[in-house]
Amino acid sequence: MLLTSAGISNASIHNALVELLGKPVAESSALFVPTAIYGIRNGADIIRRVICGTLGDPFCEMGWKSIGVLELTALPSIKKELWVPMLQETDALLVGGGDCQYLCYWMQQSGLADLLPALLHKMVYVGLSAGSMIMTRFGTTYGNHTLPAESDKSLGLVDFAIHPHMDHEWFPENSLASLEKLAATLPVPSYAIDDQTAIKVTDGGVEVVSEGHWKLFNP
Repeated sequence: MLLTSAGISNASIHNALVELLGKPVAESSALFVPTAIYGIRNGADIIRRVICGTLGDPFCEMGWKSIGVLELTALPSIKKELWVPMLQETDALLVGGGDCQYLCYWMQQSGLADLLPALLHKMVYVGLSAGSMIMTRFGTTYGNHTLPAESDKSLGLVDFAIHPHMDHEWFPENSLASLEKLAATLPVPSYAIDDQTAIKVTDGGVEVVSEGHWKLFNP
């Protein structure tokens, strides 16, 4: 997994992605999951801009050999043989940011959450913000949906938490001091990362890839 705060924002993160893929981006296929973005205001327009590459750092529009869109809310209504083979054949799954709880709910409802452990043996999972947080032991919710109150906010596939967008001007609540207080309430290690930082997770362990700022808080 390559768990980013804001996408492929610098050369170091790009190199980490290529290393995980085992080949250049231009020779790799990708599927983009926009579902979490529908959980926030103006989601449809944000999805368009992320796909076109006019919002944020490179993610969808970065020279992939091919790229498709996998909308999780549609999957329960179609036969698995129509979408599971696509996943099995793709090199990278790009999971966008937005609302963790909404994304987690549809990961589970679609069946993708159950498939992920096996898929990760041959596919690179690339998360952006909520798309990264969902794989950890901590998520957030914006409350712009009507999901059951007990819905999960993350899948817990890695045993730590990620707090993205550290010290970002758009998110004043994400100051280092605030994130340190939040981390102190969690029973697992927490990585506070800025938009120039990502966490690479492989069988060999966890590695921070950064041209910016980050801090690890232990419980």
